[in-house]
Amino acid sequence: MRLVDLSRPLENAVPADPPGLGPRIEYSDHRQSLAGMLGMFPGLEANQLPGGEAWAVELLTVSTHNGTHVDAPWHFASTMNGGERAWTIDEVPLDWFYRPGVKLDFRDFPDGHVVSAAELAEWVGAAGHELKPLDIVLMNTRAGAAYGTPAYVDSGCGFGREATLWLLERGVRVMGTDGWSWDAPFSFTRRRFLESGDPSIIWEGHKASLDIGYCHIEKLANLEQLPASGFLVSCFPFKIKSASAGFTRAVAIL
Repeated sequence: MRLVDLSRPLENAVPADPPGLGPRIEYSDHRQSLAGMLGMFPGLEANQLPGGEAWAVELLTVSTHNGTHVDAPWHFASTMNGGERAWTIDEVPLDWFYRPGVKLDFRDFPDGHVVSAAELAEWVGAAGHELKPLDIVLMNTRAGAAYGTPAYVDSGCGFGREATLWLLERGVRVMGTDGWSWDAPFSFTRRRFLESGDPSIIWEGHKASLDIGYCHIEKLANLEQLPASGFLVSCFPFKIKSASAGFTRAVAIL
């Protein structure tokens, strides 16, 4: 058995989100936390502790959409499946998140391209895999190689309404990308909207959940290490009450 880590770490000063939307991690080491431990135990002195040390601890200020995370239907809209209340991340079925995986390679597609259903069907066929209900489909785009650079947020192709519904109609309920967003980068969508005035192109892949509720994973890593199929994906989301997303330590099991 071989495990491939598909997750990005939470870290300071890495441009993995638009400016102002990244996480903030405050680190306290074993010395910095010493006063807190001594205050809890009156009469305790530092020289009575092994190495004169207390504990290491971190304080996080984050969005549920920092790092590798699973988006719940509630993130996309208040309803799903044609009018039902959308599920939050603590309500999505757990059996969606430990399933056979399929990796599709879209690295040759230009940044900002919106993948069509026909293109998706062609790439699934080229992978030699017949999609089954609840397969987890992972998209390897140009964004993966740009992670950690200022170009990341604007890198990679996206998956619009047509392609997303094509997957959902075949029973897929979890899909993922190494990009910042499942849809095409906002900079490209903004440009197309200014040219066309068509609001339906905004977040169109996410909004497919209005018809068929689903989840997707964003900011995946190391997808280039995976074969097209023949592996399992474990990507259980962190259980945050009534939240629109949850962090995941996504792993491929070969």
